[in-house]
Amino acid sequence: MSIATSADGTPIEYSATGDGRTIVIVNGALSTAADAAPLAQALTDAGFRAITWDRRARGGSGDRRGSTPEDEAADLAAVIAAAGGADAVLGHSSGAVLALFAASQGVPTGALFLSEPPLDHDGSAVASDLAERLQALVDDGQPGEAVEAFQIEAVGLPREMVEAGRTNGMLDALIPLAQSTVYDTRLVRRMSRPTPDLLTVDRPVSVLRGEQTFPFLIGASDWTAAQIPGAELVVVPESVMHRPDPAATARVIAARL
Repeated sequence: MSIATSADGTPIEYSATGDGRTIVIVNGALSTAADAAPLAQALTDAGFRAITWDRRARGGSGDRRGSTPEDEAADLAAVIAAAGGADAVLGHSSGAVLALFAASQGVPTGALFLSEPPLDHDGSAVASDLAERLQALVDDGQPGEAVEAFQIEAVGLPREMVEAGRTNGMLDALIPLAQSTVYDTRLVRRMSRPTPDLLTVDRPVSVLRGEQTFPFLIGASDWTAAQIPGAELVVVPESVMHRPDPAATARVIAARL
């Protein structure tokens, strides 16, 4: 593990594996660098150097309350700089939104591979006060309730499934990530109606999605690819229900780099 220091002084933990052209992976909500290990291994097997990292308020990285999407873009920039540059960034879910936003802010991402970005294509953005309510729950010592509210209101999971997480141990594993739900909500809400800068990034863009995934994500992925001039939509049959298949995803990237 290594540490990159973001523009506001926040330490961001990252690691590199493999040799070859560098691919930086940006995780989605409620996940850490460890969750990207299968993707990193598949990229390494395909001859790339893979960078995994903990977004702020997750895993081994630090935090600063009140963090903004610009701060998270600066985190990605710091990781890319510490890694010696990037040939491409692979972002999944909200990580895809962050990758696209960072590119629009001038972060040198290289080619963009956006896996099922949950951009608001149909007017169903999360409530405007959700981030503030989540922060209030975290500040009141109720991180579990914050995670549950995020899963129901932002992710769209059925309440029964979320409540079952209390008994099967899944909620306990996610509680340490409660603060990050505030930042994910701010990021996706901020991008609910993408700006022209976001949709005219000056680098190759490939939008990836599975054949079998949530209907909202099919619509969002297809819409995103259609809105960005020159972007390519890639349907990956092996990726199922918002889980990018590591080997197939690595194959898509290798074919385009």
